[in-house]
Amino acid sequence: MNQANHQHTVGFIWSIANLLRDDFKRSKHPDVILPLTVLRRLDCALEKTKSDVLKKYGQYKGKLQEMDGLLKKASGYGFYNTSKYDFEKLLGDPKNIGKNLRLYINAYSPSMREIIEKFKFNTQIDALEDANLTYQVIEKFSNVDLHPDNVSNLAMGYLFEELIRRFNEASNENPGEHFTPREIIQMMVNLLFAPDLDILKKKRIIKTVYDPACGSGGMLTEAKKWILKSVNETAQIELFGQEVNPETFAIAKSDLLLKGENAENIKFGSTLSRDKLHGVKFDYMLSNPPYGKEWKKDQKEIRKEAELAFKGNFGAGLPRISDGQLLFLQIMLAKMKPRNGGSRIAIVMNGSPLFTGDAGSGESEIRRWIIENDWHETWGASRFTMG
Repeated sequence: MNQANHQHTVGFIWSIANLLRDDFKRSKHPDVILPLTVLRRLDCALEKTKSDVLKKYGQYKGKLQEMDGLLKKASGYGFYNTSKYDFEKLLGDPKNIGKNLRLYINAYSPSMREIIEKFKFNTQIDALEDANLTYQVIEKFSNVDLHPDNVSNLAMGYLFEELIRRFNEASNENPGEHFTPREIIQMMVNLLFAPDLDILKKKRIIKTVYDPACGSGGMLTEAKKWILKSVNETAQIELFGQEVNPETFAIAKSDLLLKGENAENIKFGSTLSRDKLHGVKFDYMLSNPPYGKEWKKDQKEIRKEAELAFKGNFGAGLPRISDGQLLFLQIMLAKMKPRNGGSRIAIVMNGSPLFTGDAGSGESEIRRWIIENDWHETWGASRFTMG
């Protein structure tokens, strides 16, 4: 998708929020628009194989207890939908569109339905029905083509991030929590992989990439794309991440399912207090953790783990409670492989964790620990890379 088409598609989806103005608070607009964008993407992806899935489903329903693998094969993806409805057919029954929309969503395969449920969209369907807006909104979405053949996974990532950024700005929230400019990701990826080119060129090499605050998954997918397209198309790159925001988690996981990735490697929850990949080591790690965000909500679990010293994630110390960036960095350091194999990390920060804190403070002790272990390659106001 070229830049003009990208901006047109983003603008069109953004304009659908205008329908919600009088009946939904501005802060609720993304709760309608984002899940419907995901659903429309899935609807477009399954369009060509929908009839094959329904045929297989009708043929074996009641005869086979487990049809999951059969239906995935028929759909061509790691998910499917067994409803007779799609966005176009939903419009054929305006009076029952809310009820049929629920039937359509509930007919997705269990793994995808679990992802969609993170949006808590059922509540928004009720609100759309009460405002008599369900038909109008679905009709608008049915006119946007988000098929993977026309909108690549990379372009879709751009689209989601742009929508999230606009919604955050409209609500006066911090876009930095979700959105990392693609140019910054490219810089990080180059810094991360450039010293390892000889290693990455080995035929069918297997490497792992991790992001503890993965958002919609843009950094992970860009890292894999860079290796496969620029270095070695035979490399096997396995992606891992964790995300606390349910909406962006759902976007990341559904996007990986569309790519044929192992979406189970993307975990939901706070990495700081419930690290669901605790003890796992990775070859490469990159992240743009939320800056200036307090960790008060997670402090009980964090302080408990800090008592474990270096058996836990936070052995070097704890930063001030108003900013958790150095906690994410310590989690990444805890997931480094031993020096004989080693790992590389790229992380984006603002200036605060790099310079805040007097000698003996939590921040100072964490920085001292990193320097004494000779892990850092570059300190800067906006980047920190390590080997």
